[in-house]
Amino acid sequence: MKVKEKKEVKVIHAVIVFAILITAMSCSIILFDSGVHISMFIGVCAAAVMALHLGFDWKFIEQSMVEGIMNAMSSLIILIVVGILVGVWILSGVVPSMIYYGMKLLSPSVFLMAAVLICSITSLATGTSWGTVGTMGLALIGIAIGLGIPAPLAAGAIISGAYFGDKMSPLSDTTNLAPAMAGTDVFTHVKFMVFPTGLAYVITLIIFGVMGIRYGAGGGMNLNAVQEMSEGITGLFRVSPLLLLPPVIVILAVAKKVPAIPGITIGIFAGVIMGFMFQKGITYGDVMTAGMEGYTCESGIESLDSLLSTGGIENMMFSISLTMIAMMFGGIMEKTGMLAAVVEKIIRIARKPAQLVITTEFTCLLSNVVMPEQYISIVIPGRMYADTYREMGLHPKTLSNALESSGTITSVLVPWNTCAVYVTGVLGVTTAQYLPYCYFNLIMPFVTILLAFAGITVARADGTRFREKTDAE
Repeated sequence: MKVKEKKEVKVIHAVIVFAILITAMSCSIILFDSGVHISMFIGVCAAAVMALHLGFDWKFIEQSMVEGIMNAMSSLIILIVVGILVGVWILSGVVPSMIYYGMKLLSPSVFLMAAVLICSITSLATGTSWGTVGTMGLALIGIAIGLGIPAPLAAGAIISGAYFGDKMSPLSDTTNLAPAMAGTDVFTHVKFMVFPTGLAYVITLIIFGVMGIRYGAGGGMNLNAVQEMSEGITGLFRVSPLLLLPPVIVILAVAKKVPAIPGITIGIFAGVIMGFMFQKGITYGDVMTAGMEGYTCESGIESLDSLLSTGGIENMMFSISLTMIAMMFGGIMEKTGMLAAVVEKIIRIARKPAQLVITTEFTCLLSNVVMPEQYISIVIPGRMYADTYREMGLHPKTLSNALESSGTITSVLVPWNTCAVYVTGVLGVTTAQYLPYCYFNLIMPFVTILLAFAGITVARADGTRFREKTDAE
């Protein structure tokens, strides 16, 4: 990969590319209410043209796009596998059974808090927000519709719980990746996150608790809708507690440190077996169709048909294609140094520990926007700022906490990020719809920043709080 007559990469080059991308996105979403695929591709074109202007040859640019896609390849594979799982689980009666029993146990006044807690426990046990959203989250969305609770509000509760567990679980990839990039161990990292994360979590539970009580008091529960959906499910599927076994198997598999892809695949085969056992008339061809094209529900009940007509690889292609285009853009921005040019400019304002935490969180958010993959938002800022934290005499856990408080948490709030694309594909709720209700994800970065100024989320190299030695000094 040769670079001919390479020019100095300046901030203005990156700003121009970002401006083109943001303008294209704004026009598509705000003015024309259209998808973001072509807008994202316009951003790719802008980044490529700028790279050519800077002296990078086409072979280098093309390789940058390929490497960008490769960085998200595991996510793309998971999207494919989850698409198969959802289609098979609906056909087999697994998801319908989860919805059916959930509607029998939950009420609007406790549903939102229960959704947060259920998803928190699941995500803590498995270490995966994606797995939690694709299993418990999918069922809870169906229950919410039956209870008369808006899907965006329910999605906010599901996402809040799932990402709390993902952030705190030692089994999570991001929980292990952040300390690895910062230079500390996972248990030191998790211990340091307990107070700030716990504080944000308690605030989140209180908000959802109050909203749930108010919603229940307002008569939000539609008993007719619950009864109608329950009868619709039992009319199409044989419901049994044993059909809850596949989700349990997936949770146990991941909890036992089985990698996500084989763990989810085990869940697919478990669903197929249970389907042949409990649902009449299922054939091999039905399973193949559900895995590829998804399940088509024809109950005559609009809400139920809309909810259960999903799954399959084809229904995930929207998410997969958007992820690939987004990672093409991110690959060019990273490899040409345009993103680094922006970050280097920003870091000059970080002269104090709390300011460095703010800069780190902003960089993670920026990475989630321009290189829309959760892992990259932890890896690149972690590499960029590790030396700066050491030079300022700070413990690596200060950096690892900042990385997770923004990189992990804000990924699902960016519409074209792989995490948001996945959640939208599974739950059927757009980012713009659920974002206002993702209270944990919105609160967490600010809690970390505020506690950084108080010296609580800032630790010296010896592990003590930054403010503990100020009097002696």
